[in-house]
Amino acid sequence: MTSLFQILMLLLNIVWFIVIAHVIMSWLINFQVLNLRQPLVAQIWDGLNRILEPVYSRVRNVIPPMGGLDLAPLIVLIAVAVARIVLTNNAAAFY
Repeated sequence: MTSLFQILMLLLNIVWFIVIAHVIMSWLINFQVLNLRQPLVAQIWDGLNRILEPVYSRVRNVIPPMGGLDLAPLIVLIAVAVARIVLTNNAAAFY
C-alpha cells in the first residue's frame, strides 16, 4: 500500500507542477515575454491547454464569472493541496 500512496502523491505533484507551469507561461505570454509565433512555445502552450482545459472548464462551470479574472487555476491548486493533505494525514491507512 505504500507504493499506492507514493504513486498518488507523485501524480498530485505532477498536476501541481503542470498547473504552475501553465500559470507562469500565461503570464509570460500576456506580458509579451514569450511569443506564440515561435513553434516550440506554441506547442508547449497548446499541450498545456489540452491537458488542463477539461479540468478548468469543470471548475469554471461551478464558480461564478469574475469578469476578466480566471480563478480556475487557483481552485485546482487548492484542490490538489487539499488532496495532498488528506492523503498525508491518512497515510497510516495505507500501511
